[in-house]
Amino acid sequence: MRKSVLAAAGLSATALFIAFAPAAEAGQHGRVVHVQGANGRGYVHDRSVSRQPGSVSVSRGTQTNGGYGAASQRNASWGDGAYDSSASRTLNNGATATRATSVVNNGDGSYSYDASRTGYSGATRSASGTVTRP
Repeated sequence: MRKSVLAAAGLSATALFIAFAPAAEAGQHGRVVHVQGANGRGYVHDRSVSRQPGSVSVSRGTQTNGGYGAASQRNASWGDGAYDSSASRTLNNGATATRATSVVNNGDGSYSYDASRTGYSGATRSASGTVTRP
């Protein structure tokens, strides 16, 4: 029951996003920030965004002078009654966590969804099914 409620809530939010998402300007932009503090402390953070009609991709990374850091990547695409997204985050020690979501409008008032999530430990959770709009 809980999976169905969570899936329906996620599906509703995704459907609203698809229906009301503003048209984004196509293109790319990014920035790099260097911060240096006392005693050698500091970090570098970078961000890059690429938008095209029907898709967006965002990459981010942060590295500290102390050797800690993480890099992340998010992608989403939509159109023709479908929405797909994925994300990953990788730490400096090589541990990676990922997630993926797919929603399809079946054209008969129902939506099919498939979602999966893999944690840093490698454990994977997934949910899939079909939801009919009232």
